[in-house]
Amino acid sequence: MQNNQEQPTLQSILDAKKADFNSKAPEEKKQLYAEGIEAVEKSGILQNAKKEGDQAIDFTLTNATGKAIKLSTYLEQGPVVLTWYRGGWCPYCNLTMRRLQQELPNFTEAGATLLALTPELPDRSLSTAEKHELQFEVLSDVGHAVAKSYGIVFELTPEVAKIYQNAFDLHGYNGDESNELPLAATYVIDQSGKIRYAFLDAEYRNRAEPTAILQVLNNL
Repeated sequence: MQNNQEQPTLQSILDAKKADFNSKAPEEKKQLYAEGIEAVEKSGILQNAKKEGDQAIDFTLTNATGKAIKLSTYLEQGPVVLTWYRGGWCPYCNLTMRRLQQELPNFTEAGATLLALTPELPDRSLSTAEKHELQFEVLSDVGHAVAKSYGIVFELTPEVAKIYQNAFDLHGYNGDESNELPLAATYVIDQSGKIRYAFLDAEYRNRAEPTAILQVLNNL
């Protein structure tokens, strides 16, 4: 198993990225982002989303090359780590995907499959997977159908939606004009379909720590 002590935590990497943003971004932009996060917190999404102890909802989605992937098929083989990322346009998501790829041998050794879901269109998710040389399934949850069934979809504030559209072409990535995104949620689901770990945070720059995921997997 890889030694996690030799590398910094994922959160410390994300925090460094956030600090870099805070040192350069205009005050107004930082304020709008902070208000956006506060709006997510106040929406009730964190209370209503699927959590530890709940039963996971089965789904079938296509991967980056168009192959149908079913959650229950993987649960027959072992536990599943289910994680959402906002899109290849999101630098925090890219850092997280890269780290999850590094941790993949440890998840595999624990008997688990890693599935990443994104609202990106398949051709966009394919370029994300190729860019980071991802060896786990990246599934397109276009229109947020699965994310909505897990209760983790929210609408951006108009101000943040405008920034994202102008800077990243969010609508182009997702193939719609909804201004909706999923939380960057992560679940560990056991073979019975029960959620044994849930990471839910309104702050999109916070992500599930791989060591925490591994600890849950090793305790199943």
